[in-house]
Amino acid sequence: MLDAYVPILLFILVAVGFAVFALIASKLVHAEKYNKVKLEPYECGIEPRTDARDRYSVRYYLVAMLFVIFDVETVFLFPWAVIMDRLAWFGLIEMLIFLFILVVGYVYAWRKGALEWA
Repeated sequence: MLDAYVPILLFILVAVGFAVFALIASKLVHAEKYNKVKLEPYECGIEPRTDARDRYSVRYYLVAMLFVIFDVETVFLFPWAVIMDRLAWFGLIEMLIFLFILVVGYVYAWRKGALEWA
């Protein structure tokens, strides 16, 4: 019965061994040349104007959440579009109801002023 666990144990040993090897190899190879640019919060070439931990308005996060919520609709639309011919009228009506609910939520958020964060 323990023979069934040998592949799992082997897999765990290989994973741990690889992680330890990668950490040791990176420690031996990397250069420890620190300079002002590398110690900055961003290495994109643009000097930051403010601290990275500044406070942002709640409206910024609200717009981000609304974007994620309304962007998820594409995740549901793609599989539906792929098998639309097999779903026939039932699939079409179901997707129209889904889009109607999303549009109602979008109009509600728009009227409440949730999209005006600037």
